[in-house]
Amino acid sequence: MSNRKGPPKHQNQFAWKPKAGVKINETELGGKFRPYSEVTGVCQRCKEQIEWKRKYGKYKPLTEPAKCQKCSKRAVRQAHHNLCNACAKENKVCAKCSCRVGHIVGRDLSEKETEQKTLEEAIKNARERERRTLLRTDIDVTAVLICCGYCDSMRNR
Repeated sequence: MSNRKGPPKHQNQFAWKPKAGVKINETELGGKFRPYSEVTGVCQRCKEQIEWKRKYGKYKPLTEPAKCQKCSKRAVRQAHHNLCNACAKENKVCAKCSCRVGHIVGRDLSEKETEQKTLEEAIKNARERERRTLLRTDIDVTAVLICCGYCDSMRNR
């Protein structure tokens, strides 16, 4: 133990990168062409932990579904989760740490499907020029809905 107090003597010039000397296959999971899936069903603290593991090379994705600790079914599809989405949603707890939290991060499949349907409907009802713009640019659903709402209000004038 040292008696030294205060800031570190030397500061790192650049952030540490995992597997810096290893060439990464971009077609493998976690590469450029197949990024990891979005972290869903967890509290903010657990989401930050999982993102840290991804950033520093400690994240290992699941190769096969894991067992849920509540219902004992092989239904856990995301790495570092302990509960399946159904049990976590039913009990309103985080799927990783199993603690009750007011706000769960991420969206589940049903929410994504409803957003996809509203997006498709908005694209179907838009003008040709707006439709091509929406299909060309990859933007989130809220921006599309705001745009289509704006376009509809302009047409009604």
